[in-house]
Amino acid sequence: MSRKIIMNLAMSIDGFIADEDGGFDWIVGDGDDKLNTEKQWSYEKFLDRIDTVVMGKNCYDQKLHEEFKEKTVFVATSKSLDNYENIYFINDDICKVILDEKKKEGKDIFLFGGGILIDSFIKAGVIDEFIIGIIPTILGKGRPLFLENNPTIKLKLEEYYVDNGIIILRYKKR
Repeated sequence: MSRKIIMNLAMSIDGFIADEDGGFDWIVGDGDDKLNTEKQWSYEKFLDRIDTVVMGKNCYDQKLHEEFKEKTVFVATSKSLDNYENIYFINDDICKVILDEKKKEGKDIFLFGGGILIDSFIKAGVIDEFIIGIIPTILGKGRPLFLENNPTIKLKLEEYYVDNGIIILRYKKR
């Protein structure tokens, strides 16, 4: 089975993945479990499926890479930085680097964020699976998931989960 590039993140109902300051403390459910699905999403099981994480420099600067010490982490950046431990800084075409990585043996690849990084993968049409948690919040402003001028990508809903007002949708390309 070949490796997949999987985008997995949460967004507000109005399409933002972070507030204006990059904050995400609003990513919580509404506390009501009446509509919860019997089968529940497991982030831990998802992490077991992956061995590579891809993030932008803003995510790295927020120390979000520290959650992935057992994984290979690629950080897209415009700066020339020295790799260390499990962290690899890429100031080249990140899509090409990850597509080369995808050809190697291993588990799936997690596109962690942020929006500018995700946008380059969307425009390249190389994301195999989209997992989106819809948070029951309208932020009004912030950092959008989808930037402009994207190609049309037809998807097929594979699974959905409801957990305390958060709806998690897992799509594959059609």
